[in-house]
Amino acid sequence: MVKSLTAIAVAAALLLGLGVFEWFFVRAEFQGFREEVQSLYDKVEEETANGEDAKAVQTAWEKRKERLHVWIPHNDVTRIDDYMSESVRLIAEQSYTLALAKLEILLHLSECLPSTYQPALENIL
Repeated sequence: MVKSLTAIAVAAALLLGLGVFEWFFVRAEFQGFREEVQSLYDKVEEETANGEDAKAVQTAWEKRKERLHVWIPHNDVTRIDDYMSESVRLIAEQSYTLALAKLEILLHLSECLPSTYQPALENIL
């Protein structure tokens, strides 16, 4: 009986620990991504951004994506990929107004997605 209770407690502690680690890891990755997108957004607002700036942010996202695939669903990754690709193309074509709209969506996603992986009651039930 004691062994069973100990095993259950260890399993629960491991699950809780992994949940907390996931939340901190995903939050840190998206915080860095948000800062990069915000920097690009500021350049686009000033109309000084070029395709290389956008491509640099996309490359940084690609590296983050490799680490995040373990923790977040494919649909969330694909949604960010889509908006990032559209932004790169629009910035390269100097369609700054349309690019701003896509970057605003990316900023919003980078803010709200990490909270869906936070160990909270509404995410568990």
